[in-house]
This record gives sequence, structure tokens and C-alpha cells, in this order.
Amino acid sequence: MTAQHSGLLDRWSTSTGGEAQVVCDNLVRIYKSEGIEVVALQGLDLVVDSGELVALVGASGSGKSTLLNILSGLDLPTAGVARVAGADLLGMGARERLRYRREVVGFVWQQAARNLLPYLTAAENVALPMVLAGMPRRKRRGRVGELLDLLGVAYCADRRPGGLSGGEQQRVAVAVAVANTPQVLLADEPTGELDTATSDEVFAALRTVNRELEITVVVVTHDPLVSEQVDRTIGIRDGRVSTEVLRRTEVTERGHEVVAEEYAVLDRAGRMQLPRDFVTSLELERRVRLALEPDHIGVWPDRGGPAGADRQPNGQADTP
Repeated sequence: MTAQHSGLLDRWSTSTGGEAQVVCDNLVRIYKSEGIEVVALQGLDLVVDSGELVALVGASGSGKSTLLNILSGLDLPTAGVARVAGADLLGMGARERLRYRREVVGFVWQQAARNLLPYLTAAENVALPMVLAGMPRRKRRGRVGELLDLLGVAYCADRRPGGLSGGEQQRVAVAVAVANTPQVLLADEPTGELDTATSDEVFAALRTVNRELEITVVVVTHDPLVSEQVDRTIGIRDGRVSTEVLRRTEVTERGHEVVAEEYAVLDRAGRMQLPRDFVTSLELERRVRLALEPDHIGVWPDRGGPAGADRQPNGQADTP
């Protein structure tokens, strides 16, 4: 790791008052197929603090699933830095990567068939990661019961996946993913094939392991009902983090209300992506004019004339 990267990681790990559990610095992933290069991640920066529950959102092809595959140890980045719970994902050998996937991270797929073995009961599926980790039988039995009970599917213990509903399968899958007490749980569209009510149950399971087991959770989702229930929603566009929505609860005259604010994300090189609707509304193309104001930066379309000449009387082209 370079001195530049080391300093950046140190700053990130303390800037939020706690140690960062997930850190990506200038992360690049390039796929090559039939002589064509596809850049899935284009210098992505990301920090997730210990104990956070965050959602990653973005259009298909934005790079969010590629990012999750790298964080899970299923894929390797082309360049950059990726660290999870202190583990350097670029520097691990095959044996270290296997241990990492068994003990450091848990993973929940969208498709139940990828999460559970069909010939094992729910209890046996949850016990399997513990068997592979060498946990004693008596300790396994107790932990299986605790996890199934915690996630509200204790009654499913003796059923095979074929006898479970989609929501029950996914909650059992969450129990499997956290069986060995990972530090980070990654979930790729865990509610993508479920109805609204069942999605709520599965997300409640994710929230439970986040709060009760103190596991950091990162969820990739297209479901707005899921992304709106986390404190931080991270938008990925064209292989980079573009926006963050931060939510907080405030006391108003009408009681407790959740306030959401969207921010553009500025990387360490000073780059940011303007929201697409801003670009479309102001017909921004190729070049824009900038003006430094006392407390903000003005952005205008390049239509000739001095900087600020296109400023509208109502300030609609001014971007604070």
C-alpha cells in the first residue's frame, strides 16, 4: 500500500468518529471480453462505518453488484484499494480469501436457490457454515436455535427450503449468512423477488442483525421501500459514487419526522457528478461555467459571454 493510500485510510477511519469497516479508494474493475474492455468501476471511493446499515442504489450496469462481489471476495479489483474489517482484498492469497468468506463477511443472494441447499432443513443450512468452521456440535445447536428465533423463523427449523415461502427462505438465508458472526453482511437485492409485505419482513431481519448482533450491513437494492428505511442511501452511477441521501429524525409540531437530504459526493480529486435531472433541466453539455460565491459555487451552461451572464433573475441556474 502506498503512503498516499495509507494516509487516506487513516483519515477516513477517524473522520466520522469511529473506525471504517469498509473502505474503497479509487477502486477500478475492468472486464475484458472478446478484446473489448468494459469498465465497471471507474475509481470508486466508499466508506462505511462500523455498525452502519446502508443501501446501495443505481441503474442496471452502474457497478453496484460488481462492488458487492469485490467486497464479498468473489471478485478481484483491477486497481485501487479495497479493505473490509481491516482485510486487504487485493493482497489476500487463496487460503486467506477462503477464511475471509467464511468468517469476516456474510452474503445473501436475491435467488433463494443460491442461499440454501435444497436437501437440508433450515436448521441444517444454518449449521453448515459452523460445521465448516469447526464449531463444536453442542455450541452449533444452541446458536442455530438462537438465530432462527431471533429472525422469527424458529418454526421452520425442520423444514426444507421447498416447504418455505420466499420470505421465510430469505430470513433463513440471513441466519446462514451471520452464522459465523461476520463483521459485515452483504445482501444483493434480497427483496427483489418478494411482495411488499414480505419485503418488510426480510428487511426487518436485516435490521435486527444490524442492531442486535452489531453487524455492519450493506444492501444493494432497487426497492425504494428498502432504501428509504436506512440512515444512508448511496447512489452509484457509471462506476462511481455519485450521491448520498442522509436521513435523520427531527421533532416537529407534528411529532417525530424523518428528514432526508440528498448530497452530491465530492471525491478526493474534487470531482462530482451532477444529478441527471439538473443537467437536463439546465441543458448542460460538455462545458459549464463556474463562479465562486461567498458561500457556494454557481454553475451555468456555456452559452457564451462572461461567467455568470446566463444567471437567471430567480437564480434557478445557481447551484448552492
